[in-house]
Amino acid sequence: MARQDYIFTSESVSEGHPDKVCDRISDAVLDAFLTEEPEARVACETFATTNRVVIGGEVGLSDQTKLKDYMGRVEDIARACIKDIGYEQEKFHHATCEVTNLLHEQSAHIAQGVNASGNKDEGAGDQGIMFGYATTETAELMPAPIQYAHAILRRLAEVRKSGQEPVLRPDAKSQISLRYAGGKPVEVTSIVLSTQHSDASQTSADIRAIVEPYFYEVLPEGFITPNTEWWVNPTGTFVIGGPDGDAGLTGRKIIVDTYGGAAPHGGGAFSGKDPTKVDRSAAYVARYLAKNVVAAGMAERCTIQLSYAIGVAKPLSIYADTHDTGEVDPAAIERAIAQVIDLTPRGIRHHLGLNKPIYERTAAYGHFGRTPDADGGFSWERTDLVEALKKAV
Repeated sequence: MARQDYIFTSESVSEGHPDKVCDRISDAVLDAFLTEEPEARVACETFATTNRVVIGGEVGLSDQTKLKDYMGRVEDIARACIKDIGYEQEKFHHATCEVTNLLHEQSAHIAQGVNASGNKDEGAGDQGIMFGYATTETAELMPAPIQYAHAILRRLAEVRKSGQEPVLRPDAKSQISLRYAGGKPVEVTSIVLSTQHSDASQTSADIRAIVEPYFYEVLPEGFITPNTEWWVNPTGTFVIGGPDGDAGLTGRKIIVDTYGGAAPHGGGAFSGKDPTKVDRSAAYVARYLAKNVVAAGMAERCTIQLSYAIGVAKPLSIYADTHDTGEVDPAAIERAIAQVIDLTPRGIRHHLGLNKPIYERTAAYGHFGRTPDADGGFSWERTDLVEALKKAV
């Protein structure tokens, strides 16, 4: 029997966090290549530090004559990302930081394992295990601590960029601890927020006075109580932030990107990877499947695991766990999944429409628990597989 009464904590980081700056640039580069060619191959990594951004990895287009032209656009893409995030600091400024582009053509040895040829179907871009998760804790079918940790930072970014709160700066981290009773979140026991600000004379109390109303706005009514502990900028001054304060790297916030530690993670990062990489696309479809299982009323909580081998099209395994909350046998869910969706890399991309420039928007505030966009963004958050699953079990 799962525990019913406990405290669980998740953290999030803002779009201005050094690692998220790097995720944003990597995904913006990916989107640029997918705009040119939906089947483009991209594995883009970004590193950022004081006054410097380094971009590396491998890319592939069917028309190699266009590759050089797109390579030349990478620096402008990086600067546009940094500008939109809001960095105009002396030691990290979108106009003056040094950008080094070390991207190169995709390895032919990797391509031969992934590409379709003859009677061979397109294979997975790597081996690995991928997890998806859903729970009835929130309307988005996400774990509540990570969903609220994202929501507050997204709201603070909105008021910063609009000019409503001009003292706020891009770099920030949040952490929410929720008390569960009877398996349901009922109360915030502690709030941690460290946010970059403009003036070294501003105290922790000054910053709390600015941000506190937004916590009440974002969190469910009654969740913040007189017993809630507040830790806002607990170390004091936080003026030097972003890559000038700490180096950043693509793919270092995988738990922030997924379920805040409330569910397993396969280990592979998402940003900068085209959807032939099952690290990304299979994690997305696993979330899609888990969410549809829960939306169908088959369980209050569901974890789906998929596994793949590089160059092999079909998944090696499908595993479902309903955490003792299920109305349907997990083995029946596994069989139903195999019937209703093609889980080959190409099948996933086709079903979810992943060969589109929809990835830059995923780089901050979580890849899951978002609203599907009209242009196909966050397609893995749809619940359009409910009826097919019900018929198949």
